Amino acid sequence: MKHTLTFLATLLAVLAFLPAAHAAEDKLVLTGSSTVAPLALEIGKRFEAANPGVRVDVQTGGSSRGVADAMNGLADIGLVSRSLKPVEAKTLVAHTIALDGVALIVHAGNPVRQLDDAQIKAIYTGRIRDWRGAGGPDRPITVVSKAEGRSTLELFLHYTGLKNSQVRAQAVIGDNQQGIKTVAGNPGAIGYVSIGAAEYAVEHGIPIRLLPMAGVAATTDAVQRGRFPLTRPLNLVTHGAPSPLAARFIAFAQSPAVRDLIEAQYFVPPPR
Repeated sequence: MKHTLTFLATLLAVLAFLPAAHAAEDKLVLTGSSTVAPLALEIGKRFEAANPGVRVDVQTGGSSRGVADAMNGLADIGLVSRSLKPVEAKTLVAHTIALDGVALIVHAGNPVRQLDDAQIKAIYTGRIRDWRGAGGPDRPITVVSKAEGRSTLELFLHYTGLKNSQVRAQAVIGDNQQGIKTVAGNPGAIGYVSIGAAEYAVEHGIPIRLLPMAGVAATTDAVQRGRFPLTRPLNLVTHGAPSPLAARFIAFAQSPAVRDLIEAQYFVPPPR
């Protein structure tokens, strides 16, 4: 009898942990890029609907967080809106789900229609401080840049050949929406954000305008054609091979079943 009670007590103790373990197996945690997060959230909702009982938790924090969390096992999938660096690619695997571009935006009321690369560098290093120096009105320029850890900052710095220490910004922002809101609310501001996010904002009446870069219009069509100079992959990254559930989610995120979600976010489905 004593042995039977001991066995039952042990069995009950083991069973008490089973729901939690099962719940963990049916949950995915995705963290990182604020550019990828809204798309991942919509894909996650559709994946949950197709897989009752599965939960997809999406958190932002920048591409650097996505890399670190995937590397350290704090997330099943990292959200990274750039290519992996060589050192990261030694342990992480990137799964591209869409393409995006990064473009400069100004207030819709700003008459300046284009800037060459030299003017962009001069504005961001503080050598041009008024729009008159770029063919615009007599109005101070408010330089808006991205915070450390944001892939849009890295892409912009790579394109301009600048170091972050050289940038003279009056406003340092985090995600794309914050950048769009800052420029829309300041007629003298200039910033750089995801083309997809900016096109969506323009479509919904937000007073901003995208500027061409290197003579190429900042559009998702230019990104799709491979013509826009600041183009980047939007990646789901995993530490080595993904878990079975993460692998299913990644396959779903790369399938035709979510093409409409990618295009609704003004991103470009990658070539297959």
